[in-house]
Amino acid sequence: MYVIFSIPKEKTGKMNEALKDDLVSRQSIAIREAKVLGEDMEGTLLLVEGTEEAVERAKEIFKEVGKPLQDDKAKSAYDKFKAEEDAVADGVGFLFG
Repeated sequence: MYVIFSIPKEKTGKMNEALKDDLVSRQSIAIREAKVLGEDMEGTLLLVEGTEEAVERAKEIFKEVGKPLQDDKAKSAYDKFKAEEDAVADGVGFLFG
């Protein structure tokens, strides 16, 4: 299960503070600038992937910090996060394989 938040630049400090939550911090977390992922938006995208309980906790914690992406935007951003991870894994495999 996952959720992706769009975080405005002026709230990145609050994002970092919220990431200190014990349950959320133990999940898979990825942070990228929206433009780097090719998304047509400003700010930072935060992916929290893990248990249902942790994703629900993240939604509660980050409601003051950013907005969760919905439907097609969330799927598009998630696919781009994963494609980037795969590209990195392929590169490491090439170097050490």
